[in-house]
Amino acid sequence: MNEIFDTIIVGAGAAGLTAGIYASRAKLLTLILNEGAVGGQMVLTEEIANYPGVPTTKGYMLANNMKMQAKSFGCKIKSNVKIKSYNLEGDVKTIELEDGRVFQGKSVILTPGGRPRSLNIEGEDQFKGKGISYCATCDGDFFTDKEVVVVGGGNSALEEAVALTTFATKVTIVHQFDHFQAFEHAIQEAKNNPKIEFVMESELRGFYGNGQLQKVKIEHLPTGKMSELSTDGTFIFIGYQPNTEDLADLIELNMRNEIVVDSDMKTSVKGVFAAGDCINKKYRQVTTAVAEGTIAALSVSEYLRS
Repeated sequence: MNEIFDTIIVGAGAAGLTAGIYASRAKLLTLILNEGAVGGQMVLTEEIANYPGVPTTKGYMLANNMKMQAKSFGCKIKSNVKIKSYNLEGDVKTIELEDGRVFQGKSVILTPGGRPRSLNIEGEDQFKGKGISYCATCDGDFFTDKEVVVVGGGNSALEEAVALTTFATKVTIVHQFDHFQAFEHAIQEAKNNPKIEFVMESELRGFYGNGQLQKVKIEHLPTGKMSELSTDGTFIFIGYQPNTEDLADLIELNMRNEIVVDSDMKTSVKGVFAAGDCINKKYRQVTTAVAEGTIAALSVSEYLRS
């Protein structure tokens, strides 16, 4: 007969690993199923300098420390698996993998994370973490006294561009349209900032450099004219995608396909909780994911006791 876990955590980013630490330390029989590399978005971050109590560290090192801490309390972790199906109804939840293995749990914590939308152009994968970033809060201070490019025209792009002027000497916003999609106050704040310049009706076509990003190629859409712009970094803010495609018919999602949770990280399905970049929230940081993973695990403990 298959072992029934107290909780099964789907995803091993900051939220999932934290939930694993708290659940297993509470003596709950805990399993983490992870489709990719352990660490989620942390692994893609070259340096993390704003995690409280931890001096500047590599993202993969922080992720590995969390993994080892969870395992030290007895949490089981199965990585590089592919989930075929979920059955989240009833008192015992079932998750089937594509290789045929089936796991059952009295509760589930969904932490599949998410991913920034990519431009999918030449050099983007090559320079991720080497000049290309998707988070000004995370990486802005690495570009102190440098020149950067911001891609996007929504609230996030303009607000983060303004935030980056705290560090950078020059911020160039590149946007595909002749107008912005942001709120008027965000537009005016960006336009009134002397450090910000605008390249409108244009799109990036490539990233180039020698080990580190050094320049971008830009196409002016009305004319098709190509130009190059020297830069120390590029921040891409064209949206965010939660990894919830397989959950659409199983659990309540909002219009942005984020999992809807309450303050206890409870979802619309009894015994199912969620945390991290997949849920409905404004800020996406390692620290917020850790907090939500903590709450989810504590809520699971309370749910199982009741």
